[in-house]
Amino acid sequence: MNQLNNAFTLFLSLLVEAMPFLLLGVLLSGLLLLFVDERKLIAIVPKNPFLGAFFGSCAGFLFPVCECGNVPVARRLLMQGVPAPVAIGFLLAAPTINPIVIWSTWVAFRDQPEIVILRVVFSLAIATIIGCVFSVQADLRPLLQPALARAQPQFTPVKGGGEATPTLLQSGTFLLGNSGSPIRMEAAAMSANLAANKPQGNRWQMLLDNTVQEVRELGGVLVLGSAIAAAIQVLAPRELILSLGQSPITAIAAMMLLAGLVSICSTVDSFFALSFASNFTSGSLLAFLVFGPMIDLKGIGLLLSIFKTRTVVYLFALATQLTFLLTLGYSYFF
Repeated sequence: MNQLNNAFTLFLSLLVEAMPFLLLGVLLSGLLLLFVDERKLIAIVPKNPFLGAFFGSCAGFLFPVCECGNVPVARRLLMQGVPAPVAIGFLLAAPTINPIVIWSTWVAFRDQPEIVILRVVFSLAIATIIGCVFSVQADLRPLLQPALARAQPQFTPVKGGGEATPTLLQSGTFLLGNSGSPIRMEAAAMSANLAANKPQGNRWQMLLDNTVQEVRELGGVLVLGSAIAAAIQVLAPRELILSLGQSPITAIAAMMLLAGLVSICSTVDSFFALSFASNFTSGSLLAFLVFGPMIDLKGIGLLLSIFKTRTVVYLFALATQLTFLLTLGYSYFF
């Protein structure tokens, strides 16, 4: 009974902690939908895969959302035709590269400023590299969930050969309907240039409808992921995790595993990691702080609302390998 009570308490804490950021992400998604002209948005995005991935990673600084709130924003970016490296870079880096998380990490590790700096550097590096890897797939639709793939702008080949470039079917974008299929909105309602001609109440009504729809879709996934994470936290004793922190390799692996299981919001995970500072190396603490915001149980569930299962497996594998190699290198050389 005590374990059940503890699991329920952890479940509620994870849900209460994550829901405000999910709502913030959904709200930002709706604002992108209604007030951003996607033609202008795509025009300012770098076409170079590396610069695009780096641009998307740094854009997280402007969107103070954690790993629960970045998913609806990234999904909206993909639906508006933003190149894959930009969306992937944002998706992976936004939970760490934002002022709230940087500030909370500094508060927790002010005596170890290198952890604050390297958390940002490693997160940027991993997100940029993975974004570049996904740039090889010119048309991202085969990797997306069917409903989102249908809402993606079509791709047409460039004259004279070369990579496919995104072209919008219309100047507008799409909402996901109750059946899961995309519903086209009139261009005048979607375009930032023409939206001013519409009554203000109509735009706010569309924003409310979009917010309700995405909360229904992503909220259920968040509840399920939080329940699984809480159950695993109760079933996996902390003593078992501590026993693995005896060497750099096992310590990093243990902290990455812990980060994936506990699914703590990136805005407060630095304080959780601080509780292990006396038993684990700085490299393993970095592994926890870098890997957790990218891949955890809650995040995997939300990622599955965008990508097919095999794509999420690719993301997981790449993020795991890069995090392990970077933090292991830091442990041995610094």
